[in-house]
Amino acid sequence: MITTTGLQRIHQISIRTQNTARAVAFYRDALGMKLLFEAPPQLAFFDCGGVRLMLSPAEPEFDHQGSVIYFAADDIKATHAALAAAGVKFRSEPHMIAKLPDREVWLADFLDSEGNVLALMSEPRV
Repeated sequence: MITTTGLQRIHQISIRTQNTARAVAFYRDALGMKLLFEAPPQLAFFDCGGVRLMLSPAEPEFDHQGSVIYFAADDIKATHAALAAAGVKFRSEPHMIAKLPDREVWLADFLDSEGNVLALMSEPRV
């Protein structure tokens, strides 16, 4: 979501794992977080007070240091256009990464001024 004051809501944060099963056990059992679902290959999603936490191994095509913050965008194309007009340099155009039975998942990633990966995320219902 973008408003006159900027992005307002974090939808998801990802954390890289070396062993997703071990990480699931830690976040679920030691931290007591609610496991929402697991998805192949080696992805796990937790609810953290309305913000989704994704655990995943490193991906060669989407390599990054540390975590990625995914900002919610109701209309990803309009938000992308507004941010690009404000000088944000995107690494990718809005694109669908998954088609689920009830919704699509769209992303567009960009770098902040320090080289950290950030992304817009939209999950329109179908």
